[in-house]
Amino acid sequence: MSDDEPKPERRRMVRPPSGGTAAGRGMGQKIKTADKKSMSSQQWIKRQLSDPWSERARAEGWRSRAAFKMMEIDDRLRLIKRGSRVIDLGAAPGGWVQVALDRGAAEVVGVDLLMIEHIPGAHLIQADFTHPGVDQQLIDALGGPPDLVLSDMAHNTVGHRQTDHLKIIALIEIAADFAIRTLKPGGSFVTKNFQGGDAGGVLARLRDEFEDVRPIKPEASRKGSSEVYLVATGKR
Repeated sequence: MSDDEPKPERRRMVRPPSGGTAAGRGMGQKIKTADKKSMSSQQWIKRQLSDPWSERARAEGWRSRAAFKMMEIDDRLRLIKRGSRVIDLGAAPGGWVQVALDRGAAEVVGVDLLMIEHIPGAHLIQADFTHPGVDQQLIDALGGPPDLVLSDMAHNTVGHRQTDHLKIIALIEIAADFAIRTLKPGGSFVTKNFQGGDAGGVLARLRDEFEDVRPIKPEASRKGSSEVYLVATGKR
């Protein structure tokens, strides 16, 4: 990258959504203009195009490969009940929202720093979940306490291990606090974590508040990725 080339924006809470529609329109344009993008952006585009889970997501109409992660977690633990209320934190581009609706959720509210393209049946909010008042905005939009809180939030890394770790843990703590405060009794919580990260304090609190807490590494997670999901069920 030359000194004059602008650095890519790093304020996003989640990874960039795939281009075009869920079926993949727009991806060709990204390739045509890839020489104008940063090296990291070009690598991300190439990885998306060559990844079988991303290809399957485009073919089946899911917004992202993350949909398959949520499906696997739900297949194993049956978190999404017909008629349930669901809040999705860090929802862009909307794969988990789609899965929740597809599996029978009656009300789904998603929030992200990025704008999320309209999904019929969902209430989507562009906002920073960590800002004061946004949590109540989500509850108001949902029409009451949730049965399930999902969080795929993750800061972009800055390359400094300790700083990155603190930011990751902070997001997990914020999401967990929201879930504990708002979930109905018997409700569930899913949050992204990273293997090797010290989430001991969060784990201890979740184990106090839920009947069962376990890590799940979905097959759709990229090989070599350290991401793992903490799944807490049976809110006391």
